Amino acid sequence: MSAADTAATPVFLRDRPRPTACLALADGQLFWGRGFGATGRTVGELCFNTAMTGYQEVMTDPSYADQIVAFTFPHIGNVGVNDEDLETGSPVALGMVTRMDPTEPSNWRAMEPLDRWMQRIGRIGIAGIDTRRLTRLVRAQGMPHAALCHDATGDIDADALVEMARGWNGIENADLAAGVTCSAPYGWTEGRWSWPDGYDKSPQTRHRVVAVDFGAKHNILRCLTDVGCDVTVVPAQTSAGDILDLKPDGIFLTNGPGDPAATGVYAVDTIRSLIDADLPVFGICLGHQLLAMALGGKTVKMKFGHHGANHPVKDVETGKVEITSMNHGFTVDETSLSDAVVQTHISLFDGSNCGLRDAERPLFSVQYHPEASPGPRDSFYLFERFAKNIEKSKRSG
Repeated sequence: MSAADTAATPVFLRDRPRPTACLALADGQLFWGRGFGATGRTVGELCFNTAMTGYQEVMTDPSYADQIVAFTFPHIGNVGVNDEDLETGSPVALGMVTRMDPTEPSNWRAMEPLDRWMQRIGRIGIAGIDTRRLTRLVRAQGMPHAALCHDATGDIDADALVEMARGWNGIENADLAAGVTCSAPYGWTEGRWSWPDGYDKSPQTRHRVVAVDFGAKHNILRCLTDVGCDVTVVPAQTSAGDILDLKPDGIFLTNGPGDPAATGVYAVDTIRSLIDADLPVFGICLGHQLLAMALGGKTVKMKFGHHGANHPVKDVETGKVEITSMNHGFTVDETSLSDAVVQTHISLFDGSNCGLRDAERPLFSVQYHPEASPGPRDSFYLFERFAKNIEKSKRSG
């Protein structure tokens, strides 16, 4: 390390053994720390997450594709990792940045420590970082391109990491949903987890719903089954004709990563065809953005996005405030919505759009994650609203 590198090293690390990990930003700033999890290098967009719980769900949330997540909560790892809380079958987020070393698990559901799990799934972690400073930096400058390296010997080429970050193409104009969607249609029948039985394996279903998978989380699908939906999940690029051949009673548009304008190249026309088929539609996160685009709206890149399980959202039609779970770096431009589209929710942090509905048809969506994984359960009523829309549609049809 050079003298400049040493100056960037947190004071509490300077008298300790040689750093074994480095987070390098495209502007040349370096953050040295202690590596955990897998060794190697990775590059992506750096964001911060303000949730106090749910680090395992965050790391396996497809909406975090191509992102390195810095956790503002210092104690990460204290509940360990278990197979039941995985949101997908494989890890998605590229890496993890923490203030403290991952703690040993102290929870009866833990199957292994976070460090060992990160090593097994091939994801890099760096601890000992001043995450307050890093968060302030992201808030002031936006989400930077960043490279992360963990080398057990401490032999790290910081200049090469900076160049790696500078050479990365970024998330704008990237259709990341294509990389995380399922490869073939499949059915989902599992309900939500409850004590002491675990996940409900035999929920009662009465509605056929097709979920278009732009990066679906398991708990979203569980919430759908809990309100009576027999769910078939299809890949993101499935045609409207193939979806309609499944005879759905309703359409669900899932969360997902990347630039909605890039995914919208193929998804928007499909969604418009499904709307024309007079089917109820419910979208969240990327699905919300794509529905907005199908209804004539536009999306824009946010400076540092919304990432956490403590985001207040106001229902402007009822005045109710919900504490929500969020993960998005793009938002719907509310000024681009036509008079036929009603803005239903706004963020109380920055006033950005967080929900919409069609003024005449049973189409609605929200920017946040009502499945509460991780996060509060304030917004489960939205799944119930979707089921009621389906019931009403079936009666009128």
